[in-house]
Amino acid sequence: MRRKVKEENIRKVYKKSGSYGITIPIEIIKELKIKEGQKLAIKRKASKIIISDWKK
Repeated sequence: MRRKVKEENIRKVYKKSGSYGITIPIEIIKELKIKEGQKLAIKRKASKIIISDWKK
């Protein structure tokens, strides 16, 4: 049986080549069917970061 994605996942921010990043749990990647190289839109709403599929 597959584990369900927990309501909260804690991740550390890392720095690489002048940019910052975080990892996304594999359970979320699989559930949302995100593929390597896929473009994602990132926006800020108040104190939250929203990541969504990029639409042309």
